[in-house]
Amino acid sequence: MKLNHPRPIFRAMSEQPLVVEQTEISLKTAALRGLMGRCPHCGQGKLMRGYLKQVEACAVCGEQFGHIRADDAAPWLTIIVVGHIFLPFAFMVNVDWMPTWAVMAMWSACFAAIALAILPRAKALFIGVLWQTRAPGYKPVEIVKSV
Repeated sequence: MKLNHPRPIFRAMSEQPLVVEQTEISLKTAALRGLMGRCPHCGQGKLMRGYLKQVEACAVCGEQFGHIRADDAAPWLTIIVVGHIFLPFAFMVNVDWMPTWAVMAMWSACFAAIALAILPRAKALFIGVLWQTRAPGYKPVEIVKSV
């Protein structure tokens, strides 16, 4: 019996776990679907409901995403991409004919626009990766209070 749900389904805790055969979504597929802003599970529903706000659940397949936390990873990836990939191109462009203030304003606007374009895609990418790998950001951490 095949289910569309990628996680194993278990019986009650007192019984031996029974793993149901399922179709597993590859990491590459989940990451690419996330990068495109689509549900990593079905590839059809939207993953983001706002600029940086993820949906609670996919409207098509019902997979839950509200509990996945990818808050710090997306800015990190954005800084890496903008700072290490796009910044070297700024040194290759000859802008000696422009005043210094204009060059600074131009490159600031350019890099801000690139960062704003990459940031939501980076967050969606990390949501897809966290969903597929069930990494620590996948479920909220429970704090146990000692009595």
